[in-house]
Amino acid sequence: MNRAGEFCVLLCFSFLFSVFFSSLHVVGLDSGELILGCGSAEAGKDADGRSWVSDDKYVVSADSKMAKASFQDPSLPSSFPYMSARVFTSEASYKLPVNAGKRYWLRLHFYPSSYESLDPADAYFSVVAGGVTLLKNFSAYVTAQALTQAYIIKEYSLVSEDSNSLDITFKPSPEHNGAYVFVNGIELVQIPDLFESAQMVGFSDQPVDAKTASLQTMFRLNVGGQYIPPSNDSNLFRTWYDDTPYLDGASAGVTNEANVTVEYNGLPDYVAPLDVYRSARSMGYDKDLNKNYNLTWIFQADANFTYLVRLHFCDYFCTKVNQRVFDIFINNQTAQAAADVIGWSTAKAVPVYKDYAIYVADGKGDEQITVSLHPSVTADPPPEFYDAVLNGIEIFKMSDAAGNLGGPNPQPSEMLLKAEAEASARASAAKAFAPSDSNVKVITLSAGGAAAFGALAAIAVSVYIKKKKVYGTETHTSSWLPISGFSQTNGSKSHTSAASHLSSEAQGLSRRFSLFEIQHATKNFDESNVIGVGGFGKVYKGVIDGTMKVAIKRSNPSSEQGVHEFQTEVEMLSKLRHKHLVSLIGFCEEENEMCLVYDYMARGTMREHIYKGNNPQLPWKQRLELCIGAARGLHYLHTGARYTIIHRDVKTTNILIDENWVAKVSDFGLSKTGPNMDKGHVSTVVKGSFGYLDPEYFRRQQLTEKSDVYSFGVVLFEALCARPALNPKLPKEQVSLADWALHCIRKGVLEDIIDPEVKGKINPECLKKFAETAEKCLADHGAERPHMGDVLWNLEFALQLQESADNGGSSKRSSRGEGSQGSQDFNQVGHPDIHALSIGSEQELIGNTENTNEVSPQIVSQKGR
Repeated sequence: MNRAGEFCVLLCFSFLFSVFFSSLHVVGLDSGELILGCGSAEAGKDADGRSWVSDDKYVVSADSKMAKASFQDPSLPSSFPYMSARVFTSEASYKLPVNAGKRYWLRLHFYPSSYESLDPADAYFSVVAGGVTLLKNFSAYVTAQALTQAYIIKEYSLVSEDSNSLDITFKPSPEHNGAYVFVNGIELVQIPDLFESAQMVGFSDQPVDAKTASLQTMFRLNVGGQYIPPSNDSNLFRTWYDDTPYLDGASAGVTNEANVTVEYNGLPDYVAPLDVYRSARSMGYDKDLNKNYNLTWIFQADANFTYLVRLHFCDYFCTKVNQRVFDIFINNQTAQAAADVIGWSTAKAVPVYKDYAIYVADGKGDEQITVSLHPSVTADPPPEFYDAVLNGIEIFKMSDAAGNLGGPNPQPSEMLLKAEAEASARASAAKAFAPSDSNVKVITLSAGGAAAFGALAAIAVSVYIKKKKVYGTETHTSSWLPISGFSQTNGSKSHTSAASHLSSEAQGLSRRFSLFEIQHATKNFDESNVIGVGGFGKVYKGVIDGTMKVAIKRSNPSSEQGVHEFQTEVEMLSKLRHKHLVSLIGFCEEENEMCLVYDYMARGTMREHIYKGNNPQLPWKQRLELCIGAARGLHYLHTGARYTIIHRDVKTTNILIDENWVAKVSDFGLSKTGPNMDKGHVSTVVKGSFGYLDPEYFRRQQLTEKSDVYSFGVVLFEALCARPALNPKLPKEQVSLADWALHCIRKGVLEDIIDPEVKGKINPECLKKFAETAEKCLADHGAERPHMGDVLWNLEFALQLQESADNGGSSKRSSRGEGSQGSQDFNQVGHPDIHALSIGSEQELIGNTENTNEVSPQIVSQKGR
């Protein structure tokens, strides 16, 4: 080959190699992500296994510091990226590489702690990215305090336009003296085109173009399902949260989950993960009830912005059009009339989403977005099922004409401020407290001064921890949310290491009592203060802080449960707060003593008010309300926390009642968590109380949340029959309440074993629903039992039936606080999968198909039932 030919070959190879490596670079940007741990010189991984790299080479500022947080809050998911920060005292920027014209997620992570002695309350700043104002006069400290969260994540969707770099500028706020900037982490993830246009609600001819808009993610919910971490998202690293805290009142409908094959059929699979489309929330099986309420979610919003509301649907029950048709309302305006998921998707188990735009004005009370679903009662022909369904909700704030997304900092609720003021007052009182003892001799002045300083430090730490606990209980978001600690002070090494059996996280979320405080509260464990005895040991009534009544459980050194129950109770309850769970105030582990301190339950156990007690036996309605309260607590354990929590010892002696007759689930010493529940169960040694023990769990040693459901079924029959779960004095076939109750139901003689105190006073329809629910709970196989949410919904319906009868037939439903879950039954015969019904007989599904008791959707209250 001549030189000219060789030159041509080399030129071709050179061109091909340059194209190849150029394409590799572009592919790397398209498929990769840039995750920066700000202020960290080293790389590290977070709890999801994602790698964070140093931000050093991307910072465009000579005036920046790398700083470490002085305290690691126990609720932080991992040290990366939150324990290091980049701090600026003047305007500074990051310059990040991007592909021109592509859309990106930009996530900013903030953990408001003390960095190099800087006060986190002074960190006020603005953030501008690509010419769009993301944050204005933002305070992570105030935001975290108002939301009772330890850290804040802000997520934005931005288009890089024509530039190959994205400039992110941080600027201290001129409105605040001594203001500075800090940021802990920055994520930049290239995403496909997720947005097109959306119909403006209330204006049929006015679409809103979202394709090139800048947006901020406000809410992302897995409706009817559980928390989905970024690692389980469809390669876009989004976080999907439980929708329960946003439900309006008791109008929570029912949850449905199906292990079906979802066929995307042309819809990109990155729109939402499979877990979103495999779970849903619908209205329930009672068509008449459904026609008289709306399934509603309420979200707080910043005024004077337009919002994109994306609703995800996937109907895996219906198979043809006009089976389930419903109307969609956003802020009391019709967003979609006669929505038919099968009509949109054309097939069963095929997902689809719909986008709507709504403008939130600046009027009084307007700073919220409500999404409501209601069966389409005016459809012609009428649908088969008067029901509605939803799988997911995403709400995005769209930038205004000036390119602004910044909203005001949220303000702490009045309850939170009041609790904080009370905690400060207690701290001041504690500092002024100076105990003296005439028998104590002061050896030296310096030793006495050191002892006084140590005592004050201990009091300050305990008051501080108690203050953190108060934050969680007074949050304005929802009592269904687990407590999230927030702190900005230094941790105490001695405090962290004092309790050898407990994690630092549990210690940070609970108050640690000294043995002296416990002895003082119980008058040195005086036997006259004993109010109960259990496997762990004796329970004493006590008083702490001068006026607060508490129950103190003291470990029996010979108890087999001992250390394990102590550890489980503190580790579990320190992270949970719910109206229907007994609150753990703190613990003591000192001089071989292990004590647990709880809220005092003035009215004792549920059993004492049904039988085996000196109290008058409760009327039926009150028994039913106690059962509902306990069901709410158990339902929260199963679905409301990040991981499934199985109580494992549900019984009437572990359901306590406070002075307001609120039932609370207690005694978590045997509880187990299922971090992923990938197998649907936890293999464990069988523990529990005979008479309440799930037979399937006993046989297979595989624990599931359905084991709690079985035990609760026994509790329901205890409430109805007023007899213990096991009574050896009775004939052999009657010893087990569960077996005997099921036998009587099959024979049609349940009336014979009902407590005479309530027999004849229970509405027949209420009794039928209650007994049917309890019977389903006692199914021999866990898969045949309902979820606790289904049980809760049916018990609330039974209470409604009883109240209706007591009120002379009025069908008005009263609101009872937290949202409830329920059965996944439909309301008429003809359901495509009748065997999928969880509670509710087939006879209930066969009813009059005439449109009785219809109510126009315009007059149905948007606030739910």
